[in-house]
Amino acid sequence: MSNKDYHIVPFCAAPVRIIKPNKNFLFVAKPAGLLTIPGRHEENKDCLITRLQQHPKSNTATVVHRLDMATSGIMVVALSKMAHREISRQFEHRETQKHYIAVVDGIVAEDNGIIDKPMIADWPNRPKQKIDFEVGKKAVTEWEVLERNVEKNQTKLKLTPITGRSHQLRLHCLELGHPILGCNLYSKDGSESKAPRLLLHAESLTIKDPKTGQAVTAKAPCAF
Repeated sequence: MSNKDYHIVPFCAAPVRIIKPNKNFLFVAKPAGLLTIPGRHEENKDCLITRLQQHPKSNTATVVHRLDMATSGIMVVALSKMAHREISRQFEHRETQKHYIAVVDGIVAEDNGIIDKPMIADWPNRPKQKIDFEVGKKAVTEWEVLERNVEKNQTKLKLTPITGRSHQLRLHCLELGHPILGCNLYSKDGSESKAPRLLLHAESLTIKDPKTGQAVTAKAPCAF
């Protein structure tokens, strides 16, 4: 496969910030524009996990979940095999709690709601996903209006994914009729060009400490 078959990701100068250190895991803030794991092309090796592994205090870091390259915000990485196994189990069994902040196109009329629409990969248009009520996997998102900006015709939402499907929040917001600004995969009426980046940010994440079982929450303030 030639180099032309790969997209070379522009270098992300913003740093990975450690939010809350722990012996067995780290909460970190990923900047927008940085991959979570290395891409297939040699020039796409720079990512969150390789940056962490270059430092002595986090050189055992491993990925237990991901954020899309364009999404910023809080993540947790494991520093031991025990932590990797246990935190991965928590994500698999939906025992974690998280919410995101998004700015969407248009004024959302209702104050809150639930989007319950099953999803499946849109194979001819990868990496896009699509709604499919026949064979799609269950996908549920709770949403709440935080702010309406009538002048800019935008609404800020708090999004709580109950399930964790790929591109779930982006596609569900489009299904709501209000695509996330700056999203070039799920857009309408030019919404992809109304922001310099995808306005989606993982603000809060709660897991159980893999050693003590106590709930631990970390937050990364939203910049937009």
